[in-house]
Amino acid sequence: MSVQEVMFFVVNLLDAEGRGEFKCPRCGVEISPDDTTENVYKILDVAMKEDRLDKVILECNKCGSRIHLTGFNLLAK
Repeated sequence: MSVQEVMFFVVNLLDAEGRGEFKCPRCGVEISPDDTTENVYKILDVAMKEDRLDKVILECNKCGSRIHLTGFNLLAK
């Protein structure tokens, strides 16, 4: 049995182009907020700060990386 190391990445959505899609930092698969199938990624946790969205933690289904999405602070403005 082999143990796969889980990689953690932080992606700031303010740096993303388009409508919030970005590539997984490890394997390059495209992750899109429009994809609701959970075929490419799944949402592990949603963190709120006071009454606004602060961070979303995703897991890439292709490589198993954990991706912490930040940059939601502009949504409150």
